[in-house]
Amino acid sequence: MVFPRRGKTVACMAVLTVALTQVTVDARAASALGDPLPCRSPGQAKPTVVLVHGAWADTSSWNGEVDALRQAGYAVRALANPLRGLTGDAQTVADFLRTVSGPIVLVGHSYGGAVITNAAANLPNVKALVYVDAAAPDVGEPNGRLSGAGSALNKDPDTLYDQVSYAGAAEGAKDLYLKRDVFVGSFASDLPRDTALRLWATQRAASTSAFMTPSKAAAWKTIPSWFFISTGDRIITPDSQQAMADRARAKVTTFQGGSHLTLISHPDAVTAVIGSAICSVR
Repeated sequence: MVFPRRGKTVACMAVLTVALTQVTVDARAASALGDPLPCRSPGQAKPTVVLVHGAWADTSSWNGEVDALRQAGYAVRALANPLRGLTGDAQTVADFLRTVSGPIVLVGHSYGGAVITNAAANLPNVKALVYVDAAAPDVGEPNGRLSGAGSALNKDPDTLYDQVSYAGAAEGAKDLYLKRDVFVGSFASDLPRDTALRLWATQRAASTSAFMTPSKAAAWKTIPSWFFISTGDRIITPDSQQAMADRARAKVTTFQGGSHLTLISHPDAVTAVIGSAICSVR
């Protein structure tokens, strides 16, 4: 499926304040951000930006960010996340990362945050992790326990998902599709209804194994990290994201409003945070 792009995108913050650990932005502030990546010195090696999507989505959820980063002259790749199980999904991403030469800024949205947390372990060229409305599990934590007390996903699964068998599934595993009202009202709550309905109709399923598998690594313990937290996120609550960011000692950007799909509705603000991570790579 192809996600829409809304609004003007920009490449990154005009100035990176290294000591900044928590900032608040809104759509007006994000749209006023400055020229692309002035923090990079001429001749300095540019990192490759690798983007990993989450559940019920695909690579096109990053369209706005990809366009902005390419315009700024950066190599960028949005990877297809298998959505089959955390260990295997992370291995798929890690195998790709090993083909990239030079420094990498690794970005994950939603469940993709759990994937990059595992994929980046023991890969020295991954220099920064960026979590976009995402989960960042510790060792032993499954992604499904990190949504937060007020998450829309904390309801009877029969009211949340259409569950479907799939070939080769582990015993008891099912594919999950978000029901229409959950997708439109909670997952894509700041997008126009017609757009949200189209995204619901074209969503990719995620296996229950993706959410139940305990994390085997916590790359944020050794790799600098950034968190983009939307206050309007109803899937992974802002409080849960803040707690994960705090334990990772991440640099936090709080976006006022948005939804779990702020990466689609406001790619300029998300790209600004990716830009901050890029500017940290030396």
